[in-house]
Amino acid sequence: DLAAALGLPVVLVLDVARQAASAAAWPAGLAALRPDLRIAGVLLNKVGSPRHAAMVSRALEAAGVVVLGAIPRDERLATPSRHLGLVQAEERADLEGFVAGAAAIVAEHADLDRLQALAGPLTAAGDAIRRLPPLGRRLAVARDEAFAFLYPHHLTDWRAQGAEIAFFSPLADEAPAAEADSVFLPGGYPELHAGRLAAADRFRAGMQAAAARGARIYGECGGYMTLGEALVDAEGAAHRMLGLLPLETSFAERRLTLGYRRLRPLGLFEAELAAREFLAAHEFHYATLRREGAADRLFEASDAEGAALPAMGLRRGAVSGSFAHVIGRAS
Repeated sequence: DLAAALGLPVVLVLDVARQAASAAAWPAGLAALRPDLRIAGVLLNKVGSPRHAAMVSRALEAAGVVVLGAIPRDERLATPSRHLGLVQAEERADLEGFVAGAAAIVAEHADLDRLQALAGPLTAAGDAIRRLPPLGRRLAVARDEAFAFLYPHHLTDWRAQGAEIAFFSPLADEAPAAEADSVFLPGGYPELHAGRLAAADRFRAGMQAAAARGARIYGECGGYMTLGEALVDAEGAAHRMLGLLPLETSFAERRLTLGYRRLRPLGLFEAELAAREFLAAHEFHYATLRREGAADRLFEASDAEGAALPAMGLRRGAVSGSFAHVIGRAS
């Protein structure tokens, strides 16, 4: 869908472990499924041997598919993962060495010049994007290993609209800037750092001071959990959170919630958006709600197929949050 919207050719990365000639069915099937796309070629991944690469390549080339390289199965390319995906790059002490090693392997086994030559120009018009309004003019954004799930385009767009953005680290027990008129706690992994967050007294006092002065405070997913009263970790231990919203969440009682969302604001961004304007968002977490207290709802919601979902999130005064990650205004 992104390639179609941007007018770009597609390079497929095929995991060919335990496959040979049948790998040709994948690009053929995808081409039939999406005739509006141009499949420029394929990169073979997890190739077992030169003979294996030759067998797969012959089948693909006979089907008219360009093979751009064959990356061998190599433990040096393995990346650790956890419940929401790959371990974040900034958490890897060996990041520079890993990237350099991976680059050397790919350069040896892929035709990078040919790959680059296949690239096409972007045709989508950036001016057509309807940008999300900033939370405030002086915005404090939490950013560290516990709060790292932030769409960069929001920061770019908010700065373009005149917002001043300053970062702070709750894990380092930093408070948001005292002059901030708004505070954003993005998603991340607070469940992995719940003890440190519970003990971060300067962070807690700064957030409570921001709420007392009426700053607009918004938390997404992990940020939403942090705004609550308690977070139960995977071992079942309860940790005191900020207490700015009446909810308790648990990572001990895990349940996957995943999907795109269409949101109608009931509080956040409601004044800035046109009547009946919607937001596009996604939800991806394993946490469960153990308790929700009395508070207003933040969003009316539906899923990617248009089916109605229960109202999402909570808001109390200028403090609000939900499990949804807002992407932008819905088309």
